[in-house]
Amino acid sequence: MRRFTSLALATAAIGLATGPLLADNHGGMKGPHKHHAMMGDGHVPMYAEDLLAAYYAKLEKRVELPVAPANAAIALETTITRLAFGSCNHQSRSQHMWAQIAATNPDLFLMIGDNNYGDNGWSGDAALTSLREAYGVMAKTPELADFRASVPMMAMWDDHDYGFNDGGASFVFRSWSETIFETFWGSTDEVRSRPGVYDSRMFGADGKVTQVIMLDTRFFRSDLDRMPYQDERPPLGPYVPSSDPSKTMLGEAQWQWLEQELAKPADLRILVSSIQVITDAHDYESWENLPLERAKLYALLAGREDSGLVMLSGDRHAGGIYSDSPEAAGGEQLWELTSSSLNYSFSSTERNTAREPDPRRLTDFISEENFGLVEIDWGAKSLTLSLRGAEGEERVTRTVRW
Repeated sequence: MRRFTSLALATAAIGLATGPLLADNHGGMKGPHKHHAMMGDGHVPMYAEDLLAAYYAKLEKRVELPVAPANAAIALETTITRLAFGSCNHQSRSQHMWAQIAATNPDLFLMIGDNNYGDNGWSGDAALTSLREAYGVMAKTPELADFRASVPMMAMWDDHDYGFNDGGASFVFRSWSETIFETFWGSTDEVRSRPGVYDSRMFGADGKVTQVIMLDTRFFRSDLDRMPYQDERPPLGPYVPSSDPSKTMLGEAQWQWLEQELAKPADLRILVSSIQVITDAHDYESWENLPLERAKLYALLAGREDSGLVMLSGDRHAGGIYSDSPEAAGGEQLWELTSSSLNYSFSSTERNTAREPDPRRLTDFISEENFGLVEIDWGAKSLTLSLRGAEGEERVTRTVRW
């Protein structure tokens, strides 16, 4: 048996979990941490990730990790007037959308998750060979190389380029996945210095400052509660909301970081979540799965340093424009633009719109290939949110003021 497979099986034997292998004094289990404190009885908990650390240190010296094609730089003083984003890009499917996005001449492009499907064909090996191979395909994609040569990018992961479908903190190989991600996308020293890949950057000056906040909804996220077993798969997802206060979407450190970021002066904030925030219309992954965490997010947004705000999301292989005025956000009208997918559509707009009625979605549920565009009119203090199709055509649009 190959060494990688043997190690994967050994890891499976200890639970494929990031929790410790020793119980705490209360009979419970401590949550995952990168630096482990001693327990009350003097024992230091051992984590599955700890057992893998030496293996990955050797593996990183023996394999060449893929690196994305060179990317155009963006000066921090750049005034953002047009920002594009997208999600769900299969590395082995047509890459024609890059030219369509470039034609809109964005100042910045955000890859917000499922940037490849590295879990497809995964054998369970701890080396995450299929994920590295997916990034390798991206590294050699000429359309992506041409795009990155002219359009600056920021990136965040979702489940399929993180580890496995709907994966969260219990993915025991997450630290190696993080190394692969940060190496490929050239993450900043700040991102590399901490667990997870969340990021924030400021652009512009003199009343035209845009803050881009990229949330990591994978590395720290608690397991989701599932519906009871059914012979037939639920048509709109397998999950049910959990009122368990111990469950987290972002993890304590990222929550503290987000609060600090929202306290910084900015004129407009772009908040990226790989999964949808506002909607309650389905039972797939979304912030609805953890309603206490969503209420916490809304409260932080309500308390932010004064600024405009729009949320961007993906994941769904369909997109639209959403709005809500939740009580937890102090009644502020919030806006969310979901764009998905770049090249991996599953259905038609007509069928998906009928299948998923949603009072918070203000548009059809665009299910053919699409990317998102946010156009900023600084004089009018307005945002034009739109989805563009495979030929660059406008599919839906709304203009909102802040």
